[in-house]
Amino acid sequence: MKSAATAAIVAIFGGSMALNIAGMVADPHWLALPALLVGWYVADLLSGAIHMYMDYRPCPPGRGLDRLYFYEGSRASDAYVRLFRATMTPLNPFERLVYDFKNHHPRPDALGRRAMWRQIGSTVIAGTLPVSLLLNLAWLTVGLPGWVMAGFVALLIGGSFAQYFHGTLHRTDNPWIVRAMRKAGLLMTPEAHQLHHDTLKRDFSTNCGWSNPLLNRVFNAARARGHFDEAGLEPAG
Repeated sequence: MKSAATAAIVAIFGGSMALNIAGMVADPHWLALPALLVGWYVADLLSGAIHMYMDYRPCPPGRGLDRLYFYEGSRASDAYVRLFRATMTPLNPFERLVYDFKNHHPRPDALGRRAMWRQIGSTVIAGTLPVSLLLNLAWLTVGLPGWVMAGFVALLIGGSFAQYFHGTLHRTDNPWIVRAMRKAGLLMTPEAHQLHHDTLKRDFSTNCGWSNPLLNRVFNAARARGHFDEAGLEPAG
């Protein structure tokens, strides 16, 4: 049942995006190229802003998440699996996501091993699918210009696959399109992303990294005002 629901969501999202692309190509305009770049930049900016917030948002205390985070035995053991299930079951999806951001820092390669749908599913369901459907409605009823559709198409693609792009930074066996997009500067390199892991205080964006200079200034200004306490980087007991 779960796989059938996932397949239905993927099909709806794919059809919705195809309609948006049709709206883009049906009204060609020279503004489409800068709109695509702006949309890609905004997707990168959103990936970094969310990453920054989730990295430093404290996990809910008193839930035993610190026992998972600092677990010293094998994470493939039955004991860990039982502990993981018992700890995660009472949490809501947002609380689990907050923990995942913390857990990613000491174990970055785990993200690269996850299936694509696990990486992007929550983003599509809660974010980009509703926006894509609204964009369909706007184009069909109001008739948005093709260059506006182009900007939204880039934003929706970049937003939907943000965590997948992040995962590709933590593995070596990536498809040709990822390698080609890196060479074109449309996706960032693992070396560039490592700057984030080295400090956890800079370069939060994980798509192309174009927005990192801006977000670094935002982060530094917020830190100077007492925000983004380092205590939020790890779960507390």
